[in-house]
Amino acid sequence: MTHSLFTKHEAMLDKALSAIETRGYWSPFAEMPSPKVYGETASADGEAAFKAHLGKTFELDQPSTGETVGAERSPFGVALDIKYPKADSDALIQASIQAQKQWRAAGPQAWVGVSLEILSRLNRASFEIGYSVMHTTGQAFMMAFQAGGPHAQDRALEAVVYAWDQLRRIPAEAHWEKPQGKNPPLAMQKRYSIVPRGAGLVLGCCTFPTWNGYPGLFADLATGNTVIVKPHPGAILPLAITVRIARDVLREAGFDPNVVTLLATEPNDGPFVQQLAVRSEIKLIDFTGSTQNGTWLERNAHQAQVFTEKAGVNQIVIDSVDDMKAAARNIAFSLALYSGQMCTAPQNIYVPRDGIRTPDGQLTFDEVAKALAGAVEKLTSDAARAVELTGAIQNEGIVARIAAARALGDVLLDSQTLTHPAFPEARVHTPLLLKLDARDHETTFTREWFGPIAFVIATDSTTQSLDLAGSIAQEHGALTLSVYSTDDAAIDAAHEAAIRGGVALSINLTGGVFVNQSAAFSDFHGTGANPAANAALADAAFVANRFRVVQSRVHVAPKAAPAEAGQTA
Repeated sequence: MTHSLFTKHEAMLDKALSAIETRGYWSPFAEMPSPKVYGETASADGEAAFKAHLGKTFELDQPSTGETVGAERSPFGVALDIKYPKADSDALIQASIQAQKQWRAAGPQAWVGVSLEILSRLNRASFEIGYSVMHTTGQAFMMAFQAGGPHAQDRALEAVVYAWDQLRRIPAEAHWEKPQGKNPPLAMQKRYSIVPRGAGLVLGCCTFPTWNGYPGLFADLATGNTVIVKPHPGAILPLAITVRIARDVLREAGFDPNVVTLLATEPNDGPFVQQLAVRSEIKLIDFTGSTQNGTWLERNAHQAQVFTEKAGVNQIVIDSVDDMKAAARNIAFSLALYSGQMCTAPQNIYVPRDGIRTPDGQLTFDEVAKALAGAVEKLTSDAARAVELTGAIQNEGIVARIAAARALGDVLLDSQTLTHPAFPEARVHTPLLLKLDARDHETTFTREWFGPIAFVIATDSTTQSLDLAGSIAQEHGALTLSVYSTDDAAIDAAHEAAIRGGVALSINLTGGVFVNQSAAFSDFHGTGANPAANAALADAAFVANRFRVVQSRVHVAPKAAPAEAGQTA
């Protein structure tokens, strides 16, 4: 039976199916906070909804101990003081298992229809979520709105449509006949039941809680699994709002809302998470965060299917350019955007020590390095404009990392602290650029220095630059690789380096597209082909292993042949 919510959103689902086949631009969710799209009062209403959470206990009608937890701190200096119901993990898991029975029986169209309705409601709450993302992660508002709202919803829808694309291939029933020559055929009637894995655990991150959290959450839901959402202690609110909306939709659709639950925790919850992750009831885990924690999950949570995105060393190779100023502006934007706190932000920039070719002649290594530093400095010189690009630093650990990195090489451009005109207590730091030589510092730049830290590295040649880029991605992980070259042979070599490293490649970006951005329905985020991530967002592999198919079959006796004329029974 077709579910009413599936019917309601079927047109959007069909367009999404077409989008993942053509890989062109498409999105049902407006990425600009336009009053014409979201309503004249949407921004003010969303900000008011966000502020209504401050200093209060977040209401959520799920199993609770009666106690509260929560210690989020806004990177902009705004007092949050939000508390969340403390859940007992045993009670939450049992509630999830109990909810699974009805949810599993509802079938794929219900799973997908409910998921799409949740997304529709989340889109209407984009401003509330945007302000919540801003004040928990440090993203400037425009980025928080886009990445935390419509772009995260795009990635969620992408997971749902891949799930549906796999689910729809499995018929509920089939009739099977095998001819047997002169004898009656062998006939079987077969039935196929889609069986979800069980309880999923989504472990959120503190920089992109919705963008990185939604794919796993919605891939689980759309394949019939229940989900326990465990946000990072530093960014609970965006996912708490998400869980609240999901539970409302589930309840209205006649399901147990404990299909989706929230597990909020205090800081330093590592031991608790490890104990939870290896429990036999947890069948799926989605994680974004450090290499140490992601690798631990991969090696120890054997009872679960584990999907991880971890640290990586993103790289840029500069071989030759048509326009050094345009290339430098583009790179500077990528370095400054959210203060380098994106998993796709570049870190290592390789330049031949003999310089690069341009239409105006050869540029030396130092001239290229100076152009890059100058572009970043110009971009961040006006504090009022810069803070709308850099946002704020999410936590003090990143500030300490900037200080430690200064000793790694010659400083091309020092990181500066900026005063935010609207939030004077905000932690705002501009990028730090250092000069290194590949001969002397390889142990330095083969690890990720998360935050606004980048290295301009002198190499023997473009060949060495590409070899470093490919081998570092292969061995240490990377999500992005960017190359600037006017030489076809160098670009071909870059393709080979990207394939070797299992990393997405961008070539000659000088306009309004940046290496640290990826578009849902077109760009695969991560490949699963290097240590930075063991899966891609999103593809069939990201969803197909979240369910199994159990079949039953019954032998159908052949019908007696009709008697011929003149014969008697």
